[in-house]
Amino acid sequence: MSILLKSVELEGRETDIYIEGDRIAHIIPSVSCSGVEKPDGRHENPVPGVPAGQSGLRADAPHKADTVIDGRRKAVIPGLINMHTHAAMTLFRGYGDDMPLMPWLEEKIWPNEAKLTDEDVYWGAKLACVEMLHSGTTTFFDMYHKPDATAQAVEEMGLRAILSEACFDHFRPELAERSKQNIRRRFATPSAYGSRIRHALGPHAIYTVSGELLQWSCDFAKENDLPVHLHLAETMGETEQSLTRFGTTPVRYLHQLGVLSPNLVLAHVLYVDEEEIAMLADNGVKVVHNPASNMKLASGYRFRYQEMKKAGITVTLGTDGCSSSNNLDMIETMKLASLLGKVWREDPQALPCDEMLYAATRAGADATGLKTGLVAEGYLADLCLIDLNLPVFTPNFNFVSNLVFAANGSSVDTVICNGQVVMRGRKVAGEELIMEQTARTAYNLMKRSHS
Repeated sequence: MSILLKSVELEGRETDIYIEGDRIAHIIPSVSCSGVEKPDGRHENPVPGVPAGQSGLRADAPHKADTVIDGRRKAVIPGLINMHTHAAMTLFRGYGDDMPLMPWLEEKIWPNEAKLTDEDVYWGAKLACVEMLHSGTTTFFDMYHKPDATAQAVEEMGLRAILSEACFDHFRPELAERSKQNIRRRFATPSAYGSRIRHALGPHAIYTVSGELLQWSCDFAKENDLPVHLHLAETMGETEQSLTRFGTTPVRYLHQLGVLSPNLVLAHVLYVDEEEIAMLADNGVKVVHNPASNMKLASGYRFRYQEMKKAGITVTLGTDGCSSSNNLDMIETMKLASLLGKVWREDPQALPCDEMLYAATRAGADATGLKTGLVAEGYLADLCLIDLNLPVFTPNFNFVSNLVFAANGSSVDTVICNGQVVMRGRKVAGEELIMEQTARTAYNLMKRSHS
């Protein structure tokens, strides 16, 4: 299977991108290459992460392809990477809004999740895939129940995903043993799915998972080269509870347990000090900033992005689930992260647009070990075409600024993942049926839960 993206804008110039299989094979100047020039003769600002003066440009690269996509007046960017989701929670969108985190979990979410079936999760995840495609996400890191149902949805929808099953023992030894048996059983046989789907461990949080199970999970992950996904330091209440129960703060607690490692991906991490940031950096821990849910749940807003980056931590972006952020739009997430970082620091230069696009692409690729996040030869063909024929890209002095600060997911026209066209002309195959069926599934779930 081969695809030719004809005359797309890359570094402000019309470019042909030839995709062969799952990789970007050639990037060559378009025959009609006539970059968009500024009054001073310079070209549009390049997309961050795209090497200037791309080495390996080859005028003799092939032009024939199975599929040719007209890229005129469209800019190409790497597919976005959503590093923290609960995909099937599309079923709970708009349910239990305007509540603090713990009452929201204990009264609205956990009781209903206890009634979830495989079919419920399958349809909730399919809708999440449609929504993510519509806003340019090609890879997501998920933590939820019944990951096989999510894997089936992802396989059918054509995205790339790392799936972790949410794990709880509530400090009860019998539940910890049951979780261990479940994890051993899950990883005892090869995955039934293709290379786009990988698996991870998902201990939920330090207030729902015992230290013993956390240690066991992280040891299992190291032995089997698996990522571990964990909520941490999300609220002031969590930190206070950690001090009461463990005698120390959340990051220091993990340090004492000996579970900080390059396998660990932490979501939220709002309540940390300089010493804790150094602990995370020294152990190669990755961090996910989730500005929308942090603000909506009033968990906190002083995410220390710059301090973490300076320490050498890979900092990525996520949306969280649709019940706590209400959408899965990573373009909106970039804007929220930047504006939130600027306002609490009272510094308009904090978290610039280029840095946010990096966090949503290259940083996610680094955190997952995937060869994506760049528009470059040899990289995975995970790409988005952005429609420039929109008011938000007029004028287009700075494409990345317009993308991050002016646009949202509705600007994405075409998505390619793993060398396959999965959305074109803002249409995903079967999306109407998926939306209808997921709505019915959500309503039926609530009827069962309240019967």
